[in-house]
Amino acid sequence: QDAFVAFHADKMLVSKYLKSLQIGELAPDQPSVEPTKNKMLVKDFRELRAAVEKMGLLKPNQLFFFLHLAHILLLDTAAWLILFYFGTSLMPLIASLVVLTISQVQASWLQHDLGHLSVFRKTKWNHLLHKFVMCHLIGASAKWWTLLHSQHHAKPNCFQKDPDIDMHPFLFTLGKKLSVELGIKKKKYMPYNHQHKYFFITLPPLLFPTYFHYHTFYIAYTKRYWADLAWMLTFYIRFFFTYGSLLEIKSLLAYYFIFRMLESSWFVWVSQMNHIPMDIYYDKNLDWVSTQLQATCNVEQSLFNDWFTGHLNFQIEHHLFPTMPRHNYWKVAPLVKSLCAKHGTEYQCKPLLTAFADIVRSLKSSGELWLDAYLHK
Repeated sequence: QDAFVAFHADKMLVSKYLKSLQIGELAPDQPSVEPTKNKMLVKDFRELRAAVEKMGLLKPNQLFFFLHLAHILLLDTAAWLILFYFGTSLMPLIASLVVLTISQVQASWLQHDLGHLSVFRKTKWNHLLHKFVMCHLIGASAKWWTLLHSQHHAKPNCFQKDPDIDMHPFLFTLGKKLSVELGIKKKKYMPYNHQHKYFFITLPPLLFPTYFHYHTFYIAYTKRYWADLAWMLTFYIRFFFTYGSLLEIKSLLAYYFIFRMLESSWFVWVSQMNHIPMDIYYDKNLDWVSTQLQATCNVEQSLFNDWFTGHLNFQIEHHLFPTMPRHNYWKVAPLVKSLCAKHGTEYQCKPLLTAFADIVRSLKSSGELWLDAYLHK
């Protein structure tokens, strides 16, 4: 299956675990075939993947990731040194917050690479460094992230299967068809017709400081990810020991909450720009390629965009080849674009600010559709 091939870098290792598993029937409500499978698209994609492997585009450049990790560690250290040398007055505090936020977001992009097994050829080294970056540098569970993010990649934008859109319908109404459905059923958890306004003060600044904090500890504890919890504690011990020696307790807590808000805002705008404006609905049981293409869009390439988004501006390529090292996305992008053109499939690529604006536009559109259905149906 295309999904299996896409997710697993080391097929021989995975096959050892598969031998001990009993493969049973799917749940009664889940089809065992893809009824609308685009056979020619799948065939051409498999040929493209074979060509990509021969071109060596799935092999990581270790120097690229080493330099990326080095700049994260330098920024992390610089954030503390700014306060240590220049004091804790307003300007040094702001400068330190900015530097630490950059370090944390860039660490988020790196842990994403490690979680997708795209940094090292050996799976165990990816897992080990993933724990260091995600648990120790960021303070969240690596296994928690892998659990949720794998589901997102398997069925992106599929309601009740992609955890990244679980905000529907309790906080936002997403997608045209789901919004109309919600309105027809007369369901209203929030004033959705204003969601494009309250989005600015809810999801971007508060996702990390509130929900993610609770959820990562909850999942790590309930699923007994003891190694992750131990690694996570090292982040908090390090943070409160180093910054606690410079700041009073109220200032320390405020500093922590503010940098989490800044980090959250950066992360949410980047992570949602590729998916929220796209088709969101129940699982249509499409083939792997069509599923990924309908749920993702790209942002134009530039040195800044690549760095700012962690190369998630190449979201289409990333979803089609999730184990590909991000420094190779630009090489495969023309091939993917040609594949889409051949089969009449839309390949969306837009400027960064347009992508941000499209999040708000799509929320406004969904809210209006909900209101119309709520009032008139």
